[in-house]
Amino acid sequence: MNGRSGLPHDVEPVAAVLAEIPLFRVLGESGIQSAARAGLPRRYRSGQIIFHQGDPGESLYVLLDGLVKVVFTTEHGDEIVLNMLGRGDTFGEMALLDGSPRSASIVTARPSWVFALPRARLLELMREHPGLADEFLRMLGHMVRRLTGQAADLAFLDLGGRLAKLLLELAGKHGKADGVVDLPGLTQSDLAALIGATRPAVNRALQSLVSRNLIAIEGRTITLLDIAALRKRGGL
Repeated sequence: MNGRSGLPHDVEPVAAVLAEIPLFRVLGESGIQSAARAGLPRRYRSGQIIFHQGDPGESLYVLLDGLVKVVFTTEHGDEIVLNMLGRGDTFGEMALLDGSPRSASIVTARPSWVFALPRARLLELMREHPGLADEFLRMLGHMVRRLTGQAADLAFLDLGGRLAKLLLELAGKHGKADGVVDLPGLTQSDLAALIGATRPAVNRALQSLVSRNLIAIEGRTITLLDIAALRKRGGL
């Protein structure tokens, strides 16, 4: 695996982030400390692969800091960005449930700090803390609702609406400040893949939002100037 681990493993910073996540919060302080000791934190540079599509699913991952892309590769070698994940997000859940290989690759879009909890320890924690299994099911339900919402957006929102909604989501979850989307590591092609469009079409849609003074673009940074109008445009 790419990346490098910090030795010795400093439990407290890892536990502090885990305590912010509903999935782990049900464990209580002692359970969170136990989980933090059982896993391995690693730091990755921008552009590194955390795991490949097709790898065995042996751990649950938590993004302690940074930004990563969920990338699906077709049999012809074409790549599609399925999602962006930030601090506190988990990934790698599906392969843990059915024992199948990883369904997508995870690639860092910015320098990232990632925690891997082995499947065996996760199952032990579920037996020791039944509430953890309930939270795991809620997390999977949230994932299904997100995918259902994406399918509905493709059916009912035009390109401009999908783009406005995506920018609001990115600003809320991965922005440096309110209304600011900082995009190092995220290209217009990535934005296009996230909303089912082409890069030229996304470029035109961005320029349309600029001309209407809804956003401003400077380099890789997008500032949302009129949140209310963007929310209306995105059907929110």
